[in-house]
Amino acid sequence: MKSQAKPQTRVIHDISCGKALRERALGEAGSPDPVPQVLIARIAAQIEDHCGHRRLKCRRLAMGWTVVQAVAAAHRFVEDENLAKMGLSERSWKDWEAGGLPSPDYQDLLCRLLATNPVELGFARDYSPAPAQDDADPLGNGDGPNGTLLQGTAVGTGAGPQTGTEVGTTKRRDAVKLAGLAVASPAAAAQILQQAAAEAMEFTRQAEATSLGSGTLDHLDLAVTEFNRAYSLKPPRAVFDAVMDYRRKVDALLKGRHTHRQERELLAFAGWLSELLAWLAHDLGDARTGLAFATDAFVHGQQAGHGQLCAWAMDASASINLYEQRPGKARDAALKGLIEAPATHPLTVRLHAQAARAAAADGDTDGFTTAYRAAQNAHGLLPPRSPRRFGMDVLPLADYALTSYPATSFIWLGQAEEARRHAEQALATYKAAPAASRSPSREAIARIDMALAHALLGDPDDAVALGHQALDSARVVDSVRHRAGDLTSYLTRHYPRQAAVEGLSERLATIDAAARPALSATTRA
Repeated sequence: MKSQAKPQTRVIHDISCGKALRERALGEAGSPDPVPQVLIARIAAQIEDHCGHRRLKCRRLAMGWTVVQAVAAAHRFVEDENLAKMGLSERSWKDWEAGGLPSPDYQDLLCRLLATNPVELGFARDYSPAPAQDDADPLGNGDGPNGTLLQGTAVGTGAGPQTGTEVGTTKRRDAVKLAGLAVASPAAAAQILQQAAAEAMEFTRQAEATSLGSGTLDHLDLAVTEFNRAYSLKPPRAVFDAVMDYRRKVDALLKGRHTHRQERELLAFAGWLSELLAWLAHDLGDARTGLAFATDAFVHGQQAGHGQLCAWAMDASASINLYEQRPGKARDAALKGLIEAPATHPLTVRLHAQAARAAAADGDTDGFTTAYRAAQNAHGLLPPRSPRRFGMDVLPLADYALTSYPATSFIWLGQAEEARRHAEQALATYKAAPAASRSPSREAIARIDMALAHALLGDPDDAVALGHQALDSARVVDSVRHRAGDLTSYLTRHYPRQAAVEGLSERLATIDAAARPALSATTRA
């Protein structure tokens, strides 16, 4: 990097832009692992020039770290190198990225951690004179702080020495042309510049070349919006087939010719479609397919530099793992999503609630209490105006999670009265939500939680009645059938040979049998 720039006056880009620059640079370099420091320095310089962040933040983004990951890496580095313990916190790191100056000890730690110097992190200025013209390499060869490569060296690109030599030769040829421009006659200079203008136009044409139609991206946006609206309103089997068809189409478009901006948008659309397919497969009872699409959505979100998409993908993964009785993996997915989710977004509330529900499923009362309190605190930080996802208000999703998830958790923890109270709140939240944001399956699960609470409190008649109400839902998906099975199992064990209990069990068995053909078809898809 060059010496620290003057105070920034331009617009600062979102971090997703820096992430996209990093992914593109790594892709062009052949995705080296580990990433060479010279390449990290070059990426940091690109992020600084393009996005306007301060240098420490540019370096962190070039490393591919969040603030949480950077602080954790620093603590690991201190331990691995047997350095003096330091109280480095996320708040301190964020203060430094905002322009605060670390103490000399912390400057030394950050320079060691990031394998660079104070100038490259914006903590100092370089006042040394520029190298003399005779000493400078006009082709930019070398391995100095500007991140250029030694002549003939190819780092992480798959290029050998011969390729590097050819690049160096081309640079020298271009340099000779530029040097000749200075001594050429006016007519010759004009001809050289005219040729350069024609080349610049060709560069621009190639950058804008694409095989996408002018309305393709708008059409995809509309399609994803409609699929999200249809999710709670139409049978999951029909929606799955339609979404899968579009997912294949986007995959084909990604293999075609498009601009870098279009590629990021296509990657995001692919991720959103896979996130929806994860939920649909879960609804149809195919956990393996659901988890595969959740992973695909996360990876495409990373490639697109779309952290929020990554977080939504982990929300789906957490739910699927939970119903597969893998609470540890469910909690890991929720925590992975929290790294990507915006702090003041309803999704953060939902992910904390997912972690709480996973802790309860694991019998961890303390873990549940801590995560649930974090969900409540996050809910208190939500802004007055709720964000929207494909035109739909996502605040109800946080409200459901803050009431319905604890209801389920208290059932698992054996606290029937608390479960009943939260289930009632969940039903009230559902009824108060706009029609477009309602979820029949979540309402059904809240009724089953209330039924289980009544059963635990010794009231089987109300439990059976609430169970039938849940099965009356317009959307009896796999998660509803799964929880209804918990209810009928408990009632059968504690109230055997009661006609009402047997009737509920038989009705659920009939619904399960009818769902099996759809499940088999999904597995073949």
